[in-house]
Amino acid sequence: MRRRTMIMAAMAAAMTVAASGCQKAEEPAETAAASAEAAETVTSIAEEETQEAEKEEDHDTGDAALDDPRNQDDIGEKELLAVSFGTSYNDSRRRTIGAIESTLEETFPEYSVRRGFTSGMIIQRIKSRDNVEIDSVEAALDRALDNGVKELVVQPTHLMNGLEYTDLVNELAQYSDGFEKVAIGAPLLTSDEDLQKVIQVIAEETAQYDDGETAICFMGHGTEAESNQVYEKMQNMIAEQGYENYFIGTVEAAPTLDQVMAAVQAGDYKRVVLEPLMIVAGDHANNDMAGDEEGSWKRTFEDAGYEVTCILRGLGEMEGIRQIFAEHAQAAMDSLEAQ
Repeated sequence: MRRRTMIMAAMAAAMTVAASGCQKAEEPAETAAASAEAAETVTSIAEEETQEAEKEEDHDTGDAALDDPRNQDDIGEKELLAVSFGTSYNDSRRRTIGAIESTLEETFPEYSVRRGFTSGMIIQRIKSRDNVEIDSVEAALDRALDNGVKELVVQPTHLMNGLEYTDLVNELAQYSDGFEKVAIGAPLLTSDEDLQKVIQVIAEETAQYDDGETAICFMGHGTEAESNQVYEKMQNMIAEQGYENYFIGTVEAAPTLDQVMAAVQAGDYKRVVLEPLMIVAGDHANNDMAGDEEGSWKRTFEDAGYEVTCILRGLGEMEGIRQIFAEHAQAAMDSLEAQ
């Protein structure tokens, strides 16, 4: 293994929740359990992608032509690759992922900003429906190599240091020998300082609803991975900062909708505002949160007697959130000086 590959492997160990390279060898039973968990995660992601493709037909997803796929050549020697899970909701993609990319471009004009999606299903969906090509991470990295990029900074738009981020770090490590310098930025919710900044941003963005009679609920995705604890931690920090009418829940894990409902009902609220704690407002926001079907957050709170307002806005639409990603990209660039 050459030097830069070793550097990236070390980054994977230092920057991810579960980096196997710095742990003792697992017992066979533990290894099997870990493999089963990984398989379940892959299956869950595949199912989620399929659900988005099916459910989006109920919504006007917008004009794909208004979004820049950022897959151009003529990159130059410095590239800033923004990596996202992706969404086939065109308007949301432009207002969130596209807006983050534009902020990075404005902040770092010496870098060519390009896009990579981790979801192959979403890439294929956009291609077949809209005839728009979006690079996978592999395609984006190959493009960087073909264009002679010497300095590569990768900034993910992931929410946390979960399994998807780990996969990105590992994939980047396989390419690191092709560049003179490589660095990867941190996800949105990496440090306590990040959490405090995000809390401040979402509080300011929803201040108009903070009237003492309204519960403001944010719906995250959730994961079975250890990184899911960030939601509970964020809820505790919100309460500590005095935002007692703000609540955090998830679709796939804890805190659950039932737990959020119980917390809201413990207060004296008449209205509920629902907003996604996700970078984009895609399938989960449109259906699981704001849908009219039984089991959605909107329907559940309405059935409980609350007046409900749904805000279909991804975190990427908030300038304060985009600035945090720019700060993380800057930290990654600063680390290049040590290489």
